[in-house]
Amino acid sequence: MEQLLTPIANFFEGLGLPEPIVHWGHPTMMGIVVFVMGSYAGLKGWQGRLATNEEIGSQNRADHAQIVPWMFLFIILGYTGGVLSLVMQDHPIFASPHFWTGTVVIGLLALNALFSLGNFWGDRSFRTAHAYVGSSALALLVIHALLGMQLGLSF
Repeated sequence: MEQLLTPIANFFEGLGLPEPIVHWGHPTMMGIVVFVMGSYAGLKGWQGRLATNEEIGSQNRADHAQIVPWMFLFIILGYTGGVLSLVMQDHPIFASPHFWTGTVVIGLLALNALFSLGNFWGDRSFRTAHAYVGSSALALLVIHALLGMQLGLSF
């Protein structure tokens, strides 16, 4: 995989980005996405799910639906940037638990997108699964962030 990504990484290295940007740019930007957008999306999702007032619940679900696609896009872009950052710093991709937790998170979020795009197939159990899969993804992102900090401090 590293050989495949090296030409792309070389392009970005040719831009002359300062080392702190290469080293800490990914965690800084992803921290914002995960902790700001992710907590807001999770909060709105659960508020929409648990609301007893249908109007308030509907608004919370709409807020959730509005931010989640952007968060998912930014996570995919951040994943790509993080992998390229590892290649640029000559660090093996697959040796990192941080890489694997990120990969699992993207899989969980993709599954959740399928539930949502399928309008939960008219089944409340898919809506329930969506809530718990999304919450699991957010919890795993916290572990992912801790592993990322450990990785970033190791080299």
